[in-house]
Amino acid sequence: MSHAQPMTITPANTRSRRKMLFVLSFCAVALAMVVVILGAFTRLSDAGLGCPDWPGCYGHLTWPKTAEDVAVAEARFPETPVEHDKTWPEMVHRYFAGALGLVIFVIATLVWRGRQEEKLPVRLSWFLAGLVVLQGAFGMWTVTLKLWPQVVTAHLLGGFATASCLWLLALRLSAWRFAPMATRGVRTLALVGIVAVIFQIALGGWTSANYAAIACADLPTCHGVWWPPADFLQGFNIFQHVGPNYLGGLLDNHARTAIHFTHRLGAVVVTFVLLLLALRLWSLRDSWSRRMTAVLLIALLTQITLGLSNVYWALPLPVAVAHNAFGLVLLLVLVTLNYGLRKGGEKRHV
Repeated sequence: MSHAQPMTITPANTRSRRKMLFVLSFCAVALAMVVVILGAFTRLSDAGLGCPDWPGCYGHLTWPKTAEDVAVAEARFPETPVEHDKTWPEMVHRYFAGALGLVIFVIATLVWRGRQEEKLPVRLSWFLAGLVVLQGAFGMWTVTLKLWPQVVTAHLLGGFATASCLWLLALRLSAWRFAPMATRGVRTLALVGIVAVIFQIALGGWTSANYAAIACADLPTCHGVWWPPADFLQGFNIFQHVGPNYLGGLLDNHARTAIHFTHRLGAVVVTFVLLLLALRLWSLRDSWSRRMTAVLLIALLTQITLGLSNVYWALPLPVAVAHNAFGLVLLLVLVTLNYGLRKGGEKRHV
């Protein structure tokens, strides 16, 4: 009686699996960017409470559409009348976020199954699986806690972290070459740059969650002065009482000015650090570093332009959403830079 022979693991099989995981991870990055953009659109169009319950919408798998469904929904939730221009953005965002979660779990499962056959980023893939579960919880708390700014900001940071880790996973699975002859100083500056950008993204999330994006309506001054009256203690009091509903914000003008003005100062710091990083990268003189310098400067210039446009035109929705999207693009550029510089440093010591 013959016995089936186990499949032989060959280099071709290994390359095929890695290529499949790379393509899947790359698609997941694109999906994560869509989720971040939809989340920004939902938040900025004041649709964060478009559905008062979770995970459904007024008890529906989609949202109430007919007059009869609307009447039943408003009877069940008398304090939140149905607004169709707010229900669909919230539910579409949830659908895409759910799809992203499924894709991440598929990736984590495939990586786990191939862990003994080839060197795969198991810990990163399962970290992503845990992160997307946490993101689901933050999505629920955003609704149940009525847009509590601490939760809204954490939810935004979680979305950016998910996209960044997916991009890092794709980089680790790719066959791309990273060969810059970077010094320790350049690698350190790149690390400082990504930390500064993450901090600025957190400030942007706090600004948006507290409805402080147009607290200063003039440029380059704020309320006509270089250092406006501001209540920094109240603006950054993470234990603030938010009341039954935070839609529209509850902070006074001086507190919102403090948040907005700090975000502006953060933008100045980030710009200085990234310009210095670009200068150091360009000085390396290799093709990879110079291409990344150009990409970094384009992303930075675009983000600065969008930020200024938000103030000048009083936060138009398309510009505000684009500002969120390019914040993520800038972060992914820095993830690429830090990974590439680290791999280059490893190759120098081989």
